[in-house]
Amino acid sequence: MTDPNQTSEGQFGRAANGGDAQTRIIPMSPKEALRPEKVPLPPRRSREARSQLVIFLNFVMTMVTLLTVAAVALVYYFFREYQQPGPLEANTTFLVREGAGINEIGQSLERKGIISQSRIFTTVTKFLGDDQKSRHGEYEIKAKSSMMEIMDLFKSGKGIQYSVTVPEGLTVKQIFKKLIAEQTLDGDLPVDLPPEGSLRPETYKFTRGSQRSAILAQMKTAQQRIVDEVWEKRDTDLPLASKEELVILASIVEKETGKADERPQVASVFLNRIRKGMRLQSDPTIVYGLFGGDGKPSDRELTKADVIKETPYNTYEIDGLPPTPIANPGRAALEAVANPSRTDYLYFVADGTGGHAFAASLKEHNENVARWRKFQTDQKNGAQESDPAAQPE
Repeated sequence: MTDPNQTSEGQFGRAANGGDAQTRIIPMSPKEALRPEKVPLPPRRSREARSQLVIFLNFVMTMVTLLTVAAVALVYYFFREYQQPGPLEANTTFLVREGAGINEIGQSLERKGIISQSRIFTTVTKFLGDDQKSRHGEYEIKAKSSMMEIMDLFKSGKGIQYSVTVPEGLTVKQIFKKLIAEQTLDGDLPVDLPPEGSLRPETYKFTRGSQRSAILAQMKTAQQRIVDEVWEKRDTDLPLASKEELVILASIVEKETGKADERPQVASVFLNRIRKGMRLQSDPTIVYGLFGGDGKPSDRELTKADVIKETPYNTYEIDGLPPTPIANPGRAALEAVANPSRTDYLYFVADGTGGHAFAASLKEHNENVARWRKFQTDQKNGAQESDPAAQPE
């Protein structure tokens, strides 16, 4: 009989030694059971494949390194050139056209020999975000100015300043002619004229290439602001119904006298006449009625026929104010009408000194007129005595 223990040991021994009937189960501890199984390693690449990959990666890294070094060197070169003194030998002027882009500016600078390379100028300017910051105008560029200094000048807007002076008392047509004649301005003026009296007489500063229409807009805005300010501070008992009437009367005062200290007195004469229902009887209104905004020719004298000729502006023939201003008054004339002198004057006439003689009565006025006519006669006789050609034979 065979021993059972021996048989069991023999069977297990066979299983452990690779028996072909059953797979041996090896008991494990809980810790070993929870331990993750090892993932098998991927198959090893061949030595040839590993060599090609390394070569490619080395090539890529080398190219990246070279390109980085080249880019850094190029940036350094561009910025160094941007800050280096330029080739300009003597001071010059340069016009930045309104609306000109940075490429156009750079190419023009290079053509004029002010900078060495427009590509560097435009590239660095764009990189710094300054390509939209240049301001139009004419600039004085110093000799040897660097690109950076030139761009800083363009950004500052500190160009060469020009000016146009519009005297008080000009009509809108006369102001337009003055703006058109100013060669440092650019652009056209509107076909339709703005209303008479709506432009402020003043000196306006600008840079070469500024638009005429921009100067005109400044004039209109400035005049409206002044009229509003003066109207708000006017005497409360003025016999004027609106700001428009203020401007109309101020334009007449402006044309009647050029002396600042007389304007409030001249204004008082016309305001007193309006209160009394008298006609203004102002010679400048006759002129505007005859010649409009073009003005009276210098060799044309007013005649008796002109005085009685009916026009919408002839204040010898119409009651009250004319329909529009006859010129563009300045602030002084506007303030004189808004705050006139307190007088009882109803008349004035030239006194021969550049000023006027004022009177409250017609009798006194006639005496002033007689003195004025005598002065004119004396002046004429004196001129004839000093000029033999003017003396009668």
